[in-house]
Amino acid sequence: MTRRQLTGEQWKLIEPFLPMGEYGPYPERLREQFEGVIWRLRTSSQWREMPREFGPWPTVYGRFRV
Repeated sequence: MTRRQLTGEQWKLIEPFLPMGEYGPYPERLREQFEGVIWRLRTSSQWREMPREFGPWPTVYGRFRV
């Protein structure tokens, strides 16, 4: 299991700025997905190597790509 990247206070500051989308994501998974992006940026790993605790990598990638 990967350690958390954000504290609760940091998450409260960031969450309002994240796009919710018309049909999702499920709010309880939003933090995990965002932390998956942080993991990806910190490790410089490929998306396919993302630990499953962040959710399916295509979902995390599609959620946060610009």
